Amino acid sequence: MSNRKQIAISIGDLNGIGIQLALENHHAICELVKPIYSIDRVMLEQAASKLNLSIPEGFQTIEEIAPYFEIEPGVVSQASGAYAYASFGKAVELARTDTVDAICTLPIHKKAWEMAGVKYKGHTDALRDFFDAEAIMMLGCPKMYVALYTEHVPLKEVAERINTKELTRFLLDFYHTANPKNTVAVLGLNPHAGDDGVLGDEENIIKEAIQDAHRALGKQAFTAPLVPDVAFTPRVREHYTHYIAMYHDQGLAPLKALYFDEGINVSLNLPILRTSVDHGTAFDIAYQGAALNALSYINAIRYIKERDEK
Repeated sequence: MSNRKQIAISIGDLNGIGIQLALENHHAICELVKPIYSIDRVMLEQAASKLNLSIPEGFQTIEEIAPYFEIEPGVVSQASGAYAYASFGKAVELARTDTVDAICTLPIHKKAWEMAGVKYKGHTDALRDFFDAEAIMMLGCPKMYVALYTEHVPLKEVAERINTKELTRFLLDFYHTANPKNTVAVLGLNPHAGDDGVLGDEENIIKEAIQDAHRALGKQAFTAPLVPDVAFTPRVREHYTHYIAMYHDQGLAPLKALYFDEGINVSLNLPILRTSVDHGTAFDIAYQGAALNALSYINAIRYIKERDEK
């Protein structure tokens, strides 16, 4: 096991379930990688005490993350938001300096970040700024990954953001960093993929971007725009493992209906590798002794372990 990758795990919002996941699954994680947890010992001991959990042997921490605070289970707070952001920043810095091979992020609360004065809506936005790179958000599991062309934007703004130049760049960046083995399924925007312009003409822009990407790649790598309401049916899914959706719920509603417990979040097109659980802070069950499903967390770590090994 000496060749295990070393990864930094940002602890997320300490008022949520992330620290419970980290404590309860430490030994399983150590079978896959060498984890460093971006939390100081004082906050770790407080969280473990509130959870009535022992701190596993070899649970490596980092000192001087952010000011200490009193953990308030299930509460959105400025202090927890500030700590979560600082924990993330420390993990990123370890990856930037090649101290670790990758980072995995446990769930944050976006409102807590906002209350702490953080200007970013989430990890992916921050990573774009940190590295001046067009990070791509891809979610899913080996059975089906979905990348989002637009992410956390109002639905009314999606159509105006679809243009040939930006979509072509997105397609090429995705293809080079996701390394799909099969043709990538690209979704149309409109019902029935526009019905030849009867229900919208954005599909013409999508087609043009696909053609430009194919010329740049020198091969056919993407489908023509698929009708969104049939693209995730079993008969279609059996042909594809990677999808590109035009907007958030178009891709994530079917993904989570099919693979909610096992899905992960991956940030592509960055100089570092970052994965995350694909669920939130679960404030409603935090510190209540609930049994947590750790499959998303384990899969996020497993993706790092297996990346570049195949």
